[in-house]
Amino acid sequence: MSKPDNRTVTLERTFNAPIELVWEAWTQPEHIANWWGPKGMETKVIEHDFRVGGKWKYTMLMPDGNEFISDGEYLQIVELKKICSSANFRPMTEGVEIQALFEKNGDKTNFTFNVVHPTEEYCKQQEKMGIMNGWGSVFDRLEEFVNPLVK
Repeated sequence: MSKPDNRTVTLERTFNAPIELVWEAWTQPEHIANWWGPKGMETKVIEHDFRVGGKWKYTMLMPDGNEFISDGEYLQIVELKKICSSANFRPMTEGVEIQALFEKNGDKTNFTFNVVHPTEEYCKQQEKMGIMNGWGSVFDRLEEFVNPLVK
């Protein structure tokens, strides 16, 4: 797992939910369909082979009828700690690595999300296109999804 600072966008969050619940939301296709993608998008899980070397593919339907396709291959999985994957979010982003890092914080979960771009220029271009707001919206949805499940 590499994380060159000049080409990585990092978002951090603390979810008010236990790590097992946040992990399950990230790893179970029936849950992923409920929160993956910015607000207003419907997500369909086309493929989800959750193992190192396994592929994933989701489609996100925009309110205007356009479709985004996100796909990748799992590169590293450490249960309740880390999920690293190659990722494409067509037509906007291609050839990045996403890293979801989970840390237990009592009954909460500290979460760090890295998007590692192939070049510094590509990273800057993605930042200008609103990558922070896009993923921020996704993680808002994840938070809304896991919070009611907390017992």
